Amino acid sequence: MHSVELQQNYGGLFQPELVEEINKVAIFKEVKAGEELIKVGDYIRSMPLILTGAIKILREDDNGDELLLYFLEKGDTCAMTLACCIGSKKSEIKAVAETDATLLMIPVQKMEEWSSKYKSWRNFVFDSYHHRLMEVLQSIDNIAFSKLDDRLIKYLQHKKKLFKSNLIEITHQEIARDLNSSRVVISRLLKKLENQHAIELHRNSIKLLAV
Repeated sequence: MHSVELQQNYGGLFQPELVEEINKVAIFKEVKAGEELIKVGDYIRSMPLILTGAIKILREDDNGDELLLYFLEKGDTCAMTLACCIGSKKSEIKAVAETDATLLMIPVQKMEEWSSKYKSWRNFVFDSYHHRLMEVLQSIDNIAFSKLDDRLIKYLQHKKKLFKSNLIEITHQEIARDLNSSRVVISRLLKKLENQHAIELHRNSIKLLAV
């Protein structure tokens, strides 16, 4: 089954010989929503190719506070994972399954081999670095230049796109954690959006109306 998903998600990026090699060496992995894939300080021995679902990448400080950096979806990989694998360094990020997801885990030694062997792999790695860097810069811009209510709206819009639904199952505390804010502040801003008829608040879920 995963060979079909590999072809669908990455066949247009990789040459057939590379797809065949990935099928031979990759380890298929299923994760449940909320499952932690990578902790800060872990040594990473393989990198993920996302087949289905979504993974969120976070920074975590010494107090355990988290900041959402970006999401990985099907057809993606994690540039920070790549950097840790190649440099044999400890992870500086945390990866958590946002939804149920399926992954193909590529051994680190193959990543280095394929970089010299396949141009399509090199291009994929460089493009991944570029896209993830742009997303991190956007996160920095949002924190530095956008008001929290604007960040909240963008966050809800991204969730709508991610889940392909106007109804998002999430708690105020989870939003606060991702946006590095407090639950009280997020609840106040959500109530403001509800009063503006932009959303409807329900127990552990939010319905987007005009967001």
